[in-house]
Amino acid sequence: MDVADTGFAMIVLLGASGYVGSAIASRLRQLGSEFIAPAHRDLDLKSKDAVAAWFAGRNPEFVINAVGFTGRPNIDGTEIEKWRCLQANTVVPGVLAEVLGDRGIRWGHVSSGCIYNGSHADGSGFTEDEEPEFAISDPRAGWYARTKWMAEQLLLKAPGVIIWRPRIPFNSEDNERNYLTKIMRYDRLLEVRNSISHLEEFAAATVQSLQDRIPDGIYNATNPGSILTSEIAAALREHGVCRKEFHYFSSEDDFLSRPGRVYRANCVLDPGKLAFHGIRIPDVHESLERTLRAWKSA
Repeated sequence: MDVADTGFAMIVLLGASGYVGSAIASRLRQLGSEFIAPAHRDLDLKSKDAVAAWFAGRNPEFVINAVGFTGRPNIDGTEIEKWRCLQANTVVPGVLAEVLGDRGIRWGHVSSGCIYNGSHADGSGFTEDEEPEFAISDPRAGWYARTKWMAEQLLLKAPGVIIWRPRIPFNSEDNERNYLTKIMRYDRLLEVRNSISHLEEFAAATVQSLQDRIPDGIYNATNPGSILTSEIAAALREHGVCRKEFHYFSSEDDFLSRPGRVYRANCVLDPGKLAFHGIRIPDVHESLERTLRAWKSA
C-alpha cells in the first residue's frame, strides 16, 4: 500500500505513474506491501546529488526502477526526442547504480528485450548469456534499443541489481500502450514473431524476484513461447474483441517505406533462467487466451 514518506517504507517504486510502473504499484497493493513512489516533481532522478540527498534519510529494503521513455505515440517518437530518451533510459539507471550501490541498497531495473532481433535457426529464444548483437552493431537498431543496451552496460558490474527484460506488454484493458489495442488500431499489420509479456504477470515476477532474493543479474521476463502477429489477430476475432478484417504489409520493406518509421526489433527470448529460480510466468498462448476472455473495452 502507498504510505506517507516517513523514510521507513520498505520499498521505493520509481516511475509508478507509467504503464509498467502502475502495474507494479498495483501488484504491491495486492500484496499489502508498503511502498513510496516519489513523483518526478519531487525527485530529479537525473541528478546524482538530488538522488543521493533523497536516499540519505531512507533505507528501503529494495528499490524498483520502472522509469523509461518509449516514445509518443510509439517508438518512432524516440528518434525525435533523443535526449529525453537517453536521460530516462540510460542516465537515470546510471545514477541509481552509483547512489544505491554506495548505500548497499538492493534494486531492480526494468530494461527491454528489444536489444535482440530474430531468434535462433531452430526458433528458440536468446538467453541472457548471449550478446545483444542487434543493439550493439546492427545499423538498423533504433535509438531506443541503444539507450536500453547502454544502461545495461552501466549496470553489468553494479552490486545488488536485478535487470528484467520484458517485451511488448499486453493485458486485458484497452489502452494505447497495450499491444493488443495497438494491433486493433493499426490500419495494417506486419507479420512477425515475438516474445511478449503479460503486464500483470511481469509485474508479479519483478516483485517476487526481489522478495525471493534471487541472484543478481539479467533475467528475460517474457511469457514462455513466442507468437505471430496473425495468431493474435485471429484470437482477437475469435473472442469477439475485434471483428475487423486485418490487412498486412507485403514485407518489412513495405512497412519501413512509410515516412517516420523506425526499424522494430522482433525477437524471441528464453525466460528459462527466471523459471529456474522459481519464478514461473504462464505460456504466452495460455495467457493471451485468459486475457481475451477478460477483455475490458475502454
